[in-house]
Amino acid sequence: MHRTLIVTNDFPPRPGGIQAFVHNMAVRQPAGSVVVYASTWRDGTEVRRFDAEQPFPVIRDRTKVMVPTPRVTRRAAEILRAEKCESVWFGAAAPLGLMAPALRRAGAGRLLGMTHGHEAAWAQLPGSRQLLRRIGAGTDVLTYLGEYTRSRIAAAVGPRAAGRMVQLPPGVDESTFHPASGGAEVRRRLGLADRPVVVCVSRLVPRKGQDTLIEAMPQILADVPDAVLLIVGGGPYRADLEKLADARGVRASVRFTGSVPWEELPAHYGAGDVFAMPCRTRRGGLDVEGLGIVYLEASATGLPVVAGDSGGAPDAVLEGETGYVVPGGSAEAAAERIVRLLGDEELRRRMGEAGRRWVERSWRWDLLAGRLTSLLAG
Repeated sequence: MHRTLIVTNDFPPRPGGIQAFVHNMAVRQPAGSVVVYASTWRDGTEVRRFDAEQPFPVIRDRTKVMVPTPRVTRRAAEILRAEKCESVWFGAAAPLGLMAPALRRAGAGRLLGMTHGHEAAWAQLPGSRQLLRRIGAGTDVLTYLGEYTRSRIAAAVGPRAAGRMVQLPPGVDESTFHPASGGAEVRRRLGLADRPVVVCVSRLVPRKGQDTLIEAMPQILADVPDAVLLIVGGGPYRADLEKLADARGVRASVRFTGSVPWEELPAHYGAGDVFAMPCRTRRGGLDVEGLGIVYLEASATGLPVVAGDSGGAPDAVLEGETGYVVPGGSAEAAAERIVRLLGDEELRRRMGEAGRRWVERSWRWDLLAGRLTSLLAG
């Protein structure tokens, strides 16, 4: 059997989008075909229990942040040889893909680097741009999330490496995110049973645009007086968002759930009539949305979506078919699209059904994991 060594700093139980992406792909590879070499994250039983439950070996490095030092590179080479792995998959190409030449010398016949949103930011800075070029030269395949990230990374890695790039975005578990996910119970529990609900599920940070939604609420309430904005998730921006809701006089129409367990997320999507996250690009393009899997999870749940135009977010929306893309940071544009959707039940139904079909056709985990299996085998 073809065996692959996954070298990654991003792996559960450490939370995060890249961690979930790598893990979901790993568990869908053929039995016995992968070995994971990952950072430790935390000491204690949580990590040990998680590792013991995996259907593959997980070897933890002693460091909590794994970078391509000589020691880490030597250890990766030792594991590669001991586990008789023929290929290497870097969970995030930057920076661990810098180990590619050493691991090829150690016997790896195939090297694949996954890229995410942060590599697109690296491509804009001269020093990190040169590192990306080295990573591109050392690997056989670089994957990309969507057209935005492809164009940025391709310009940095050069034409030869760009020609070997293959799209491989994260997927959606359509059996978990679906229209009957339990949204009615969440609405009942929160006292929202009869109110039009705009839901946003995301970490609370400025880029995601929850503040734009709060700024849009006075305009939304002028047309839909009983509308409510349901903000699902935790993060450092919550206190600022609460102050903004108070300042705009809409605090009674904005609900914060805080962080919710992962298993309850599908029901919280389902509590909405419209999903909105008008993300925006910040810090001169260094803080940008790589894709926005939340839009696809919302689509799988049967909701129309309103997305911002940051980075690769538009790649997760079929404009006018599964939802709309608005200028990130524009409260007026977000409000106009949300009001239109809240006021047209048939439009919501049509877009929600189109989004569900799109996920089933193009974004299922099993489909994308099979693509990765083929890429690793060459």
